[in-house]
Order: sequence, then structure tokens, then C-alpha cells
Amino acid sequence: MKRKLEIVRQTAIPVIYELVKMEIGFRADVIVESKVIIELKSVETLLPVHKKQLLTYLKLTDLKLGLLLNFNEALLKNGIVRIANKL
Repeated sequence: MKRKLEIVRQTAIPVIYELVKMEIGFRADVIVESKVIIELKSVETLLPVHKKQLLTYLKLTDLKLGLLLNFNEALLKNGIVRIANKL
């Protein structure tokens, strides 16, 4: 029996800072199996801020692994960056 992956798109993630809770601190593009965040981009060049953004998302959700996908590449494999949190 084949098992389907649990994929959630455009998930609102709450952020709590000191005593302030924001119900929608950010929106994760894709979360797979409640384990991996996939952040989708289509930019000329991936910048350090894009990697930092995904790392922040990982820290806020306490997830360990993220993938940054830039679709503005001739070969998609050149636009994939793996980001790890506390591994």
C-alpha cells in the first residue's frame, strides 16, 4: 500500500515575541510531513537574506531541515539550497 506524503501549502505560522503573539508571523510556502519547509523563489540570484529567512522559519517552527528552491535558473538543480537548523 502506497502512503501519500502530507503536504501543506501556504501555512500561517504564529510568532510570539516577548508578550506579543502575531497569529500570522509568516507563511510557509510548503511544509512536507511536518518536517521540511520548502521556500519557493524566482529571483535573479539567491541572496544571503533568502537563506537567513528560511533559517529563521526553521527556528520559529523548531524544524530541522529546509529547502530553498529558485525557479529562475536554467537548470533547477542549480537553484536548490539545503538549510539545516541545529543538525
